[in-house]
Amino acid sequence: MANTSSAKKATRVAGRRTLINKNRLSAVRTAVRKVEEAVTSGKKGDAEAALKAAAPALARGAQKGVMHKNAASRKISRLTKRVKGMKG
Repeated sequence: MANTSSAKKATRVAGRRTLINKNRLSAVRTAVRKVEEAVTSGKKGDAEAALKAAAPALARGAQKGVMHKNAASRKISRLTKRVKGMKG
């Protein structure tokens, strides 16, 4: 249990930041899932549109610290490769 006022505030702030980070990470995962579903269904146009939305979401997630920048870059690269490899 926090004893000092600064420690109590730090606990409150950490709780708020945790909720914000959970929402950000959830949004990133949703964007990635939409691309993967479009690739699986074979709809190249939908996959390209979903990738166009997912790439900035992943970059923003890395910038905000909810995921490592190399992990975000790796995911963008792999998703792009899968979309480009689709048949017309």
